[in-house]
Amino acid sequence: MRKTQITINVELDENHVPEKMTWNAEDGGVNAQETKATMISVWDDNAKEALRIDLWTKDMQVDHMKQFFHQILVSLGHTYQRATGEDDVAEWLGEVAEEFAVKSAIKM
Repeated sequence: MRKTQITINVELDENHVPEKMTWNAEDGGVNAQETKATMISVWDDNAKEALRIDLWTKDMQVDHMKQFFHQILVSLGHTYQRATGEDDVAEWLGEVAEEFAVKSAIKM
């Protein structure tokens, strides 16, 4: 069996707030690429719930965080469609993403 690794390195300030983050995915050609935010979800099959790690650096701009959320919502619709084949629900998630963009006044 082949294994691969994805890593996220987080540098914290004296108050344990992320100052700098980099991520690596060598199989994907990513090596120490800097990022300002990450959201990771994993499925706990025993508890039947999603576990999350949400981190962002203290210099992440609010407008960029709004764009990040919008793009995550859009991608959730695409992923949901591929995973379930339920086009109607995926389309609805896309509509939610667009409503979010309007309500959060995202500058595109």
